[in-house]
Amino acid sequence: MSDKSYENLKIEREDGVTWVIFNRPAKRNAMSPGLHYDMEDALTSLAHDPETKVLVITGAGEAFSAGQDLKTYFRETANNPEEKRRAGAASHHWRWEILSNFPKPTIAMVNGYLFGGAFTTLCAVDFAIAAEDAIFGLSEVNWGIIPGGIVAWNVAQMLLPRHALYYAATGKPFDGKRAAEIGLVNFAVPKDQLRKETLQMAHELMKLNPSVLRYTKEAIRRVTNMSVEEAKDYLAVKQDSLSRNDKEINDKIGMNQFLDDKSYRPGLGPYERKSA
Repeated sequence: MSDKSYENLKIEREDGVTWVIFNRPAKRNAMSPGLHYDMEDALTSLAHDPETKVLVITGAGEAFSAGQDLKTYFRETANNPEEKRRAGAASHHWRWEILSNFPKPTIAMVNGYLFGGAFTTLCAVDFAIAAEDAIFGLSEVNWGIIPGGIVAWNVAQMLLPRHALYYAATGKPFDGKRAAEIGLVNFAVPKDQLRKETLQMAHELMKLNPSVLRYTKEAIRRVTNMSVEEAKDYLAVKQDSLSRNDKEINDKIGMNQFLDDKSYRPGLGPYERKSA
């Protein structure tokens, strides 16, 4: 597909990987109303783009995102209720509703500063890899405000309670290594290996059946707050739906390769996809 041009974003493509890059480096990619509108439009389009197998979100320059732009998002909309409402709706829509339900695998490549409202983006994606020297921070307490939007909820869902409370209440920053230790990102790697490691993860994901991957990530998200009985029923229906909607799964190709052809060993990579 032919990508649109955006004022606040860059879109790049590489062998099935679509990179969506925040492009306000002079502002450490702080999120302005314009960036929210651009992201809402771009993600809506890419969700159904057949060329996008994996989506990677990152930032231009030395930051992933410094959070909401205090000047353009807060101060400049203070006396414009309609613009404030519109910007707030777009901000929540793309950062959570679209991104957490994105049908393709999503990865955050955290290349530098990630603060405040950018935590929602980080928590909405499926996977995250950070540079070891990336800097994370919930600095709202230092401004006399709480982590608003749904940032506090995101952090409470993602981290153990002690970690969530400590970093939100103290405002202390932490690096990529610590982010991996507390489960905020999957891995932390040296900055000069960040892009390589992100692409490696993306290519590994592309080897998998996309329907199974989509249903799996939807299932993991949905069962979190279910009872055992609810989860059991939900997962049974989910598996039935997967089998009915994907011929490769209905034909039990992976099982046949394991039992009949003896060509597949679970745990050593995905089965050979006939449609790949």
